[in-house]
Amino acid sequence: MEKFKLKLGDKDLIVEISDLAEQASGSCLVQYGDTLVLATAVMSEQKREGIDYFPLSVNYEERHYAAGKILGSRYMRREGRPSDEAILASRLIDRAIRPLFPKSLKKDVQVIITCLSWDKENDPDILGLLAASISLLISDIPWLGPVAPLRIGQEKENFVINPTYAQREQSDLDLIISAVERNNEILINMIEAEAKEIDEKTVLKAIEWSKPSLKKLINFQNQIVKRVAKKKQAIELVDIQPKLQKEIKDFLGNKFEKALAQKIKEEQAQAIKLVNQEVLDFVAEKDPEQKQAVVKEFLEQELKDLINQNIILKEKRPDNRKLDQVRKISCRAGLLPRTHGSGLFCRGRTKTLSILTLGSPGDVKLFANMEMVGEKKFMHHYNFPPYSVGEVRPIRGPGRREIGHGMLVEKALKPIIPNSENFPYTIRVVSEILSSNGSTSMAAVCASSLALMDAGVPIKAPVAGISLGLIKKGEDYKILTDIQGLEDHYGSMDFKITGTKKGITAIQMDVKIDGIPTKILKESFAQAQKARFQILDEMKKTISKSRPELSPFAPRILTIQINPDKIRDVIGKGGKIINEIIQECNVSIDIEDTGQVFITSESQESAQKAVEWIEKLTREAKVGESFQGTVKKILDFGAFVEILPGQEGLIHISKLSPGRVGKVTDVVKLNDIVEVKVISIDEQGRINLLLNKVIKKA
Repeated sequence: MEKFKLKLGDKDLIVEISDLAEQASGSCLVQYGDTLVLATAVMSEQKREGIDYFPLSVNYEERHYAAGKILGSRYMRREGRPSDEAILASRLIDRAIRPLFPKSLKKDVQVIITCLSWDKENDPDILGLLAASISLLISDIPWLGPVAPLRIGQEKENFVINPTYAQREQSDLDLIISAVERNNEILINMIEAEAKEIDEKTVLKAIEWSKPSLKKLINFQNQIVKRVAKKKQAIELVDIQPKLQKEIKDFLGNKFEKALAQKIKEEQAQAIKLVNQEVLDFVAEKDPEQKQAVVKEFLEQELKDLINQNIILKEKRPDNRKLDQVRKISCRAGLLPRTHGSGLFCRGRTKTLSILTLGSPGDVKLFANMEMVGEKKFMHHYNFPPYSVGEVRPIRGPGRREIGHGMLVEKALKPIIPNSENFPYTIRVVSEILSSNGSTSMAAVCASSLALMDAGVPIKAPVAGISLGLIKKGEDYKILTDIQGLEDHYGSMDFKITGTKKGITAIQMDVKIDGIPTKILKESFAQAQKARFQILDEMKKTISKSRPELSPFAPRILTIQINPDKIRDVIGKGGKIINEIIQECNVSIDIEDTGQVFITSESQESAQKAVEWIEKLTREAKVGESFQGTVKKILDFGAFVEILPGQEGLIHISKLSPGRVGKVTDVVKLNDIVEVKVISIDEQGRINLLLNKVIKKA
C-alpha cells in the first residue's frame, strides 16, 4: 500500500493506492476530511469494430451507508436507479476526462466512482473527478492526463478552495473547474458554475486565482505516477495508405464544399451523406480489403478540416454568418390558452417551448439521496423528443442528457426566482425542444424566462443564454457565437453562459481539445456578454417584465400567520377539522411549524372562506374585546364561558353583577348564552371576563 498526502485549502488530501480492487486496471482511494471515494478504471481486451465514437462509460455511485442512512422503498431498502445528483456527478467527471483519451482508442473503458464515506461537509463530486484522474493515470489505459479539479467559492472578497456546504450556501459563486498542463501552461478543460449574477471579471479572477492550486494538484498526481503507475498499452493504429488517401482526395474534389453550400440543414446533411457514400463505393472498388470504418474516420477528418479551414482562413461559417452573429430570433409569450404561463423562443432552426405550472406549497418535490433530504420549490425539466431532429426512436423517459440540460437551465434561473416569503407557489417549468440545430439548452433558458414573466412570477430580471464555439488550428483560432450543429460537432469547445443584464447566473464549458488558455477565455466571456445583451433586448420586445396578475387559471394562495400553539386547533383530533375545511371549501392547506398557513384554491372566494374559518379557530382574545359565549362549566367561584372555539374565560363570581352574588347559579346557568368583556389576560394566558348581560337562557 502507498499513501500520498497534500495540503489543499485548510485540509489534507489523502490518496491511498492499494490492492483492494486489484483486478481493476487502476484504482485508488481519495479522502478529504471524512469524505472518501473509491475510483476504478477498467478497459476491455477487445476493441469494438465499426464504431465512430469512443466507448467510455462513467458511473458515479452513491451509497446510502456513506451517510449513515437507510433509504429507498420500504420494500427494497437499497439503492435503485441513480439520483439526478449522481447522474450529474457522472456527467461532470465524464466531461473532464473524455477529451484526454486518444481518438483512435476503440476499446470500452469504464470508470466507476463509489462514495464510501460522506462527512456532510465536503462534496464527493470533486474527489470523484480527482480519483478518476488518478485511477486512469496509474492504470495501463492510454490517457493523456492528469486533470486537476477544484471547487471555488467566495467569502466576501476572498476566494475559498473546496468550500463546505455551509460556505457554499453563503457564497455568490459556486465554480467547478478542471485543468491540464501543457508546455508549462495551465489550460482549463471543463467549467461548471452557478452564480448570483456575478460579473465576468470576478469569474476570470477566480480562475486565475486557482491556477497555483491546480498546478499543485497536477504535480501531486505526477509524483504518484512516478511511484506506482503501470506501463500504458500500445494502441493499434489502422490508417489508409498514402496512395489511396491521395486518390480519395482527388475523387472528393470540391464535393464537400458543394454539400456545405446547401442552406437547409436536412438538405445539407443529405448531401454530405451522399458524398460519403460515393467515396465508400469508390474505395470498395479500388481496394475491397480497406475497412469502411477507417474510411469513414478519414472522411470525417476531411470534412472537419474543410469547415475549420473555411472559418480560420476566410471567417466563413457553414451558414455564412459573421463570427459573432446571433441567428435570427423570434419570441412569443402566452401562446397556450389554459396553461399558467408559456414562452416560445426561436433562434434560427432551434425552437423551444417552455410551459410553466404554479402549484401549492405542498406540491414541492421531495427528495432523499445520499447527500441530503429535502424539498425543492422550483423545478425545470427538459424534454428532447426524437422529432426535434427528424428522427424515429423509442421514447424511454429522460436520459443523462435531458437531466443534465434540465439542471443547467434550473441553475441559470434559480438566482432570479422569488423566495417563498414573497411568492409561496411551487413552480415547475417544462421545456419542450420542438426543433434542434444547436444550443437547445440556452434556448430553454430564454423560453423559460418568457414563461416565468408570462405567468406573472415576480422574477428579479429575465435571463438569457448563449453558446460559444471555438475553431483552433495551431496558434490560430476563431471564437464563434451561437454555434449550430456542424460547428458544435466539428468545433473544439462548447461554452454555455447564462445571465441577466447585471451578471452571470450559470456556466458550462466542455472541450474536445486538451484545454483553453486564459486569453481565449477572456475573449469568450466578452463575446458571450455582447450576445446575451442582444438576446435580452430581443426578448424585451415580446415581454419586458412579469405580468402584474397571475393567469386566471392559476391557483390562488392566501397566507395567514397563526400562533404555533394553535396549529393543533386547526388540525383537530386525527385531522378531523382540517379535513373538514379542505372538503367544505375545496382548498388545499399547508401549515408550517412557524404557524404560517398557506391556503390554495382555484377560487379566490373558496380560499377566503377557508381563511375566515381558520382565523375564527385561531383567533386570540384581547383585553377590552366583547364576545358572545356559552357557559360551559359552573363552579363555586365562577363560570367558564367559551368565547372562541377552544378558548374559555372565567367570570369570577364577583364579576357577575355590580352587587353581591350568593351563588353563581343565581345569575347564570349551564349553556346560557351570555355577552362578556375581556378584562385581563394573565402571564399564563388565562382569560378573565366581566358579564355584561345574559342574552339567552338555556
